[in-house]
Amino acid sequence: MKKLIPLIGILMISCAAPSAITREIRKFQEDLNLEYRNPEESPLRGENFADFKEHPFFPIDLKFRVKAKFIRTANAIPFEIPTSSGKTKPYVEFAKATFTLEGKSYVLKIYQNLNLITKDGYEDYLFLPFHDATNGKETYGGGKYLDLRIPKSDEIILDFNRSYQPFCAYNAFDYSCPIVPEENTLPIRIEAGVKYDDVYFH
Repeated sequence: MKKLIPLIGILMISCAAPSAITREIRKFQEDLNLEYRNPEESPLRGENFADFKEHPFFPIDLKFRVKAKFIRTANAIPFEIPTSSGKTKPYVEFAKATFTLEGKSYVLKIYQNLNLITKDGYEDYLFLPFHDATNGKETYGGGKYLDLRIPKSDEIILDFNRSYQPFCAYNAFDYSCPIVPEENTLPIRIEAGVKYDDVYFH
């Protein structure tokens, strides 16, 4: 029986890890719902705000939580990303993330907002906008966003279960959102994160 104890311990650890990750994702979902229910933070206005209950989410799927190679971009030149309002915002390409999903390799560019990093608490903030094959169907046609922090190693976790849609998806009048660069288009369905459909307000 003693020989079984280490094996049982390993099984318990392997089961606990996904459970902890799932709890973190659910916390992200709860926090996002709270933000949209808060009149001081929510992009929703009028009846949309009054009718909002919670976001529809894809079922949590840890397949869409991937470990990516984090390759910093050398000598990156700042540039302006166009926004939904026709204005621009200053960014710099900070790194490329290369990862494998369902046996195929993909590359996404990760950016840094040059205005945001001047604010306390956002010095290491990174921004990953992307398109995928769910856009215009289950999700916002303009794409989705993922917030990241600069990793301490050459790897980074991309958890698409934490992806969300820009404020302008819900309120195009008050918000100006960066347009997803074409090079950050994934030719696959990322069935993770926030959904957006005709029954959004329920």
